[in-house]
Amino acid sequence: MNYEKLIDEETWAFIRRTDELLPDDDPSLPLADKRKHYDEWAAAFRARRPTGVTCEDLDADGVGVRVYAIGQPTCTVVFCHGGGFIFGDLDSHDDVCADICAQTGYRVVAVDYRLAPEHPHPAAFEDSWRALNWVKTKYQTDLVLMGDSAGATLCATMAHKARGSDLNILGQVLVYPLLGQDTDTASYRDHMSAPLLTRDDIIGMLALRGAALHATGDVTYAPLNDTNFSDLPPTVAFSADCDPLRDDARLYVENLQQAGGKAQWINEQGLVHSYLRARHSVRRAADSFERIAIAVEALGQGVWSWD
Repeated sequence: MNYEKLIDEETWAFIRRTDELLPDDDPSLPLADKRKHYDEWAAAFRARRPTGVTCEDLDADGVGVRVYAIGQPTCTVVFCHGGGFIFGDLDSHDDVCADICAQTGYRVVAVDYRLAPEHPHPAAFEDSWRALNWVKTKYQTDLVLMGDSAGATLCATMAHKARGSDLNILGQVLVYPLLGQDTDTASYRDHMSAPLLTRDDIIGMLALRGAALHATGDVTYAPLNDTNFSDLPPTVAFSADCDPLRDDARLYVENLQQAGGKAQWINEQGLVHSYLRARHSVRRAADSFERIAIAVEALGQGVWSWD
């Protein structure tokens, strides 16, 4: 794959800076040190919270959450952070949540789910599900699910779990999601050595996630394991074109559409995994983030504008 042609110089600058902050994976490096590097990387790209956005940390039935608000929110976004199920916390995606709050006017509740390998699957799903139900009870508003990477996995699994409930999920926005267990799709083959995320990176993270690596029928592990894609909320799935996970978004949307659901796949050309962190320095990432925020806002209003 000729990434020199596919990726522009702004994005390459983001990639180079990331490579400086996240050293090559060393199996001998303790997980605590890897998490420290991840947190430092997140902090290096963190933007200030927009003026007017307030936040507070709360306990959601035993799960830590951070609640962002501005004005009088009419809808609540439940946000699950990425990090391969082993990295990330309320701070790692703080600015992303604050920006979504400011741009949509919605309340955003970020979920601090437990991480693997200390807490293998289904711990992250159980925490996210508990927080989702707490949000519904506390705020009594309509809900939109949003997550990136592993967080998008958790959002989609909750959407499947919530079918037939009174949670009233108006939609889900999934950003470069991991949705299946097939690591031999076209995008895995084409982008097996992509900048910032390789096929081997994903396989290593899934091994650490544990418990259900081979449980092909477990929908709480991978939503593409489901055999029924009907009656799911309207879905907008964003993928980075230079990413092994690209086809997960495509395949998921195709399943939803074939089941008669509202679903749209938006593949962002020239972008790489984790591009949300580049939204203030890379024009392509900024444009994608604007599309993401518009999707969140539209779904929260019950509007579908992709037909």
